Parts: sequence; C-alpha cells; structure tokens
Amino acid sequence: MGYLYLAIAIVAEVIGTTALKATDGFTRPLPSLVVVASYAAAFYFLALVLRVMPVGVAYAIWAGVGTVLIAVAGIVVFRQMPDWPAIVGMALIVAGVITINVFSGTVRH
Repeated sequence: MGYLYLAIAIVAEVIGTTALKATDGFTRPLPSLVVVASYAAAFYFLALVLRVMPVGVAYAIWAGVGTVLIAVAGIVVFRQMPDWPAIVGMALIVAGVITINVFSGTVRH
C-alpha cells in the first residue's frame, strides 16, 4: 500500500502545483480551493506512506518524481519548454529515484 499512497500523494501534489499558477496569487477562489485540497491530500497520503517507508526515502521519491511531473505539466499545460541542462538534471533525478528503489535496503519491496 505504501507505493499506492505515495503515487496518490505525488499526483495530488502535481495537481496542486499545476493549479497554483491559475490562482493568480490566491485571488481566484476555485483554483485556490483546488490547490489547498490537493496539497492537503498530498500531505495526508505522504503521512500514510511514512508508516511503512523511511522519511528520507519517501520524500526523495515524492519530490523527485513530483519535480519531473511538474516539468512535464509545464510543457503540456503552459508550453514552458526546459532547456538541455534542465532536462539532464531531471534525468539525473529519475536515475536517483530508480537507484533508491532498486538498490537501497531501506525501501521495503
């Protein structure tokens, strides 16, 4: 269940962060509500993950995968194309998440 909850936390965080731009500084009520609800869900499910996974590992995966998905959302939704150094950096983040999941003894499979 840990990975399912982590996936839900990541998706909720990506939804909230993507909607953050639409709040216009929290002056628009509906996008602001989406942000607050999404972040609340993200932290709730992240807290559930911490019952079965070390905080450092869970946060590294959550932040790393979330960062890459936000970048993809930026490309798709806002037409914000990252440059090559940003793409290389995100590839390194993905490599780090894979390394943690495949080789780390701190992650329970």
